[in-house]
Amino acid sequence: MVRVLSRLIAPVFRPTVRALHGWALAAMISNAVVIATGAAVRLSSSGLGCPDWPACTKSSAVAADSSGQTLLNSWIEFGNRLLNFPLVAIAGLTFIAFFLWHRQQRAAGAAGRIDLVWLSAILPIGVCAQAVIGGIVVLTKLNPALVSVHFLLSTAIILTSAVVLHARTVALEKSSLAGAGNRPGPEPAPARGAPAVRIDLRVLAGLLTAVTALMLAAGTVVTGTGPLAGTEIDSHGHLKTVPRFHFSLEAVTQLHADIGWFIGALAVALVVGLRYSGAPRRTVRLGWVVLVGLGLQGIIGYVQYFNHLPAGLVWVHVALSVLIWIYVLQLYLSTTTGHRPSATPSVAVPSSAAVTAP
Repeated sequence: MVRVLSRLIAPVFRPTVRALHGWALAAMISNAVVIATGAAVRLSSSGLGCPDWPACTKSSAVAADSSGQTLLNSWIEFGNRLLNFPLVAIAGLTFIAFFLWHRQQRAAGAAGRIDLVWLSAILPIGVCAQAVIGGIVVLTKLNPALVSVHFLLSTAIILTSAVVLHARTVALEKSSLAGAGNRPGPEPAPARGAPAVRIDLRVLAGLLTAVTALMLAAGTVVTGTGPLAGTEIDSHGHLKTVPRFHFSLEAVTQLHADIGWFIGALAVALVVGLRYSGAPRRTVRLGWVVLVGLGLQGIIGYVQYFNHLPAGLVWVHVALSVLIWIYVLQLYLSTTTGHRPSATPSVAVPSSAAVTAP
């Protein structure tokens, strides 16, 4: 029993580089899942399934019948709240593992990686802040601006930190396996040299990332303006919509589509540049994944719009946007972290026939 318990706690309290990789991956996946389930809450009009916070209703801490909401709505909203507990646990354990690994490195005489500690610290802090904002969203009856902040905090801060943490851990793991192995102790310094991707392509990848973030923000405005913002029952028992943005749905949808076409053009240019510039294979593959994902996303976007925004298809659109954001970030990071070995000047060695006696 003691041996089993020791093996269970070792990845946290005696972490290896491989364990750090696992924690970073778990943080990234869990945050993506919570974002997708949060979208399901909104698109199923379950945002007020639990009209109180932190309890579900004023008389029940768990899912229960509430005025104007079905029990299914209550359980959808309450289920999304329950997911925050494992999310907080994963985020907290990830931070502990990275902090203790950093201390191991310092104790072994290495410089450590304080950047990884700070990135991992963002996860539990961000998740707790997200829970508070989620409660404010419920108490303000799904204010559309706060709903947008709620979504963007998850994607732009928490998920981004998890992706960057995972990417740096992968690079650290490769460096460790190439050098000192996967044992606790100082990791070898990664090889440096010429950047693996040209500077113009790195700038293009950065622009693609920035515009993708802009498109995510525009998407929250479209949802907050459209018919899927949610409904509630007023004091007279009448069904009414929750507060929305007072924009033209056609106008904000067109803006969202225009940004999408611009992103597509950036992705095509980037993939072509990577393909014919000798970029690393992984970077080229990521470019193709992003390009295909954007094409599929565009098709789904137009189909859902011309079919009057069916909730199920809109959820697929939102979930795919989360995946695209993850791969866009990975694509950008792959253009900035990889390095080619420095060129070693060649030395001419004279042949024996050319050597003459003094």
